[in-house]
Formats: sequence, structure tokens, C-alpha cells
Amino acid sequence: MPDLCSSLLPFLKCHRLEGLNLGNGLVYPNYAGYALSNIPASIPGWLGLESRLPQPPLAEEILQHTHGPYQNVILFLVDGLGLLNLQGMLERTEDYLALAAWPRLLEGGLLAPLTSVALSTTSAALTSVWTAAAPSQHGVLAYEMYLKEFGVTANMILHSAAMFTGDVGGLIRAGFMPQSFLPVDRLGDRLAAAGAGAYAFQHASIVRSGLSTMLLSGAEVAPFKNLSDLWVSLEDLLKWRAGKRTYTYAYWGDLDELAHRYGPQDERVVMEFATFTQGFERFMHHLPGLRAGKTLVLLTADHGLIHTPVDPALDLQRHPEFLEHLSMLPSGEARVPFLYVRPGHEAAVHEYAAQAWPERFRLINSQQALAAGLFGPLPAYRRVAERLGDWLVIPQSNGYFWWDTRKENTMLGRHGGFSPEEMLIPLIGFEIN
Repeated sequence: MPDLCSSLLPFLKCHRLEGLNLGNGLVYPNYAGYALSNIPASIPGWLGLESRLPQPPLAEEILQHTHGPYQNVILFLVDGLGLLNLQGMLERTEDYLALAAWPRLLEGGLLAPLTSVALSTTSAALTSVWTAAAPSQHGVLAYEMYLKEFGVTANMILHSAAMFTGDVGGLIRAGFMPQSFLPVDRLGDRLAAAGAGAYAFQHASIVRSGLSTMLLSGAEVAPFKNLSDLWVSLEDLLKWRAGKRTYTYAYWGDLDELAHRYGPQDERVVMEFATFTQGFERFMHHLPGLRAGKTLVLLTADHGLIHTPVDPALDLQRHPEFLEHLSMLPSGEARVPFLYVRPGHEAAVHEYAAQAWPERFRLINSQQALAAGLFGPLPAYRRVAERLGDWLVIPQSNGYFWWDTRKENTMLGRHGGFSPEEMLIPLIGFEIN
């Protein structure tokens, strides 16, 4: 199984959307078989099942290197493991002997570059992973979204009002029901209806989170306490399910947490991935002996991260005049804010941004971006247009906006934008017979 980076990376970097110019050197999502959302759309086919899904499967030049049907498909999703950061870490084998396992593993595996979705953030990406739909279809676009139907800007992971603290799940008081919020079916329900089991391994601290409750319908959730618990529990499941078609998803979020706090190139991030690698190599070594049937093991990410040094000039509380032009605080992501502009103030917003942050941001009309396919194919879910606001703020380097008055801005790594660091993700695959 080959390394497709040399052939596919230039193609992905050159991909553009007609009528849309985000800026130089940025990566556009490619939903036509080369995006994260195309992985779940491939799973029924890999399991030998029939299912009509909102997105097409992966492109044939990737799928041709898999030879299903498989008894098991196992997808490891490592939050924040961008392709460029992965490639950088794999150059550190002299410092971290555990990382030397990857060249050996990849000799018999597939490595293909893909793009994340827009926006390149966990809430949007994981919703695509569990619906096989693009954000334009499932309607979850960012970490924070204005939900007109509930009259609130919501945190889409905690399912609370965005500016509330300690109110996880509080949106239910506004009538929000995570189980019925999405306008598309969940992958777990589709697989169950087609006769396959779906299992989701998640850290015990998030198994009942709002996002998990919204996404994992039809899947049996398996909590784990740490990586040791994950690896052994995975082996137990495969032995127990031997002979039955099974999709297993394992989410690991520690890498993303460290990269946010310390930056994506920090030593702690590399050390943590080396620890993951030790367990992964052991699991791959044990897998043939489990006699679980023909198995496809995949590893991917929801997004990467870019280094974002703290910059007081990007704190919007220092720019009250700019905020006066907005009808509400921004939503979306710090890396790609959604602006709701007061009528008649559009020119003033553009002028202020050009003077305060020259050449650091590009303002893109939200509806033009939606029509061009930035968030996925059309027709879009009817709520998407109102959730995007009027203008998208696209950073041209590592800029961001900070508007949260409750806490200090300390994050040294962020995602959500369209830089190669954020948008390019790996798809690693192995066949076990």
C-alpha cells in the first residue's frame, strides 16, 4: 500500500472554488473524494453493505489500494494530528525511539493526504465523521454558532450558551435536544440498520458530553480511562465480535489539548504522540493473533493546528469602535470569526480591519462562500445561511480574533482556518488478514 503524498498533495494545494479567493497559500476543502467527510462515506462499502450517504466515498485513486469487503473497519481519530505536524514529528526518531515504528509500519500501509472540512474544527469535523455529510448538509459549522431558532450563540461541544461558564448541556432549557438537532442521519444508525455493529471508544470524561450525545446514536459507547485501557479494551471487543461485521471508532484527544496550550511543535506534543505510537504498534502486532477476520485499520485526524503567539492587538476588547459596527459579538472560530454587521456599516468594518490589521485578514462574504461550496455541496441545510452571519474573517497567516471577556487568552495553538497546517490531514491505512 503506497505513499500517495507526492501525487495528491500538489493536487490538494491547487484545488480552488470558482468565484472564491480566500488568499494566497491556503487550502480549500475538497469534498469530491479527498476530504475527511468522504472517509465515513466509504465505511459501508468497506464492510460490504449498501447505504446511500450524503457524501461520496473516497476517490478511486485512494480506494483502489483497499481490498474489501472487511469483517472489521477500525478508525482511530487523533484530534489535532495534522499531516504537516505528523511529518515533522516523524523526523524526530533519533530523539524518540518509539516514533521509529512509523517508517516500519508505513512500509506495509497506505498514506494519503486529505483535507479537513470547513471549518477545520472538532465540532464540524466529528459531525461529518458520524454523519458522512459535509457541514453545509449537517449544519454544524464551528465551535460557536448563533442558533436563531433558540435565540442564543451556542458552544457546539458543551451545548451551552457560548458566554456561560459551568453550564454544560444548558441549552436543553431553551428546547435544544441533541438527539434531534441534526437534519441528517447518524452513521451508527445506518450501520445498525444494514446489519453491522458500531462501537465508539471515547475517554470516560466525554462519553456523556453534548457533542457525543448528538453524534453517537446507534453506536455502543465504550469509555476508557487511559491509553492502556483503550488498547486492551479494543482487543477484547474484536475477540468478542469475531465473525460479525463491526465498525469501531476510537477517539483520542490529548494531542489537541497539549497543542492548544503549548503550541503544535512543543516537545510535550511529540512526547505524547510517541506514547500513543508505542500502544498503536503493540496493537497492530497483536491484531493478527486475535483471529478477528479481515480488518482495515485507519488512522486520521479532524484537523491540524497552527502556532498562534499571544498578540494583544487581536483582542477585540481593545477595539471597541470595531465592535460598535457589529450587531453582536462574533461567533464561529477565533481563526475564522463570523461577523454579524449592523446595516449600513459594512464599509466601516472593511476599512477598520484594513487599518487595524493590515494584510492580516481577508473579509469574505459568507453567502458567497456558501454558494461557492466552501462548506460543502448545495443545496445547504436551511439553517446554514443564518448561522454564518454576514462576513467571514479569513486569516492570511497565524492571526485570530479574541473576544471572550471571561478568561485570559493563553492558547499558543489554534485551528479552524485554511492554512496547510490546519487543513491537511493524514489518512493512514493497514490491511490485516
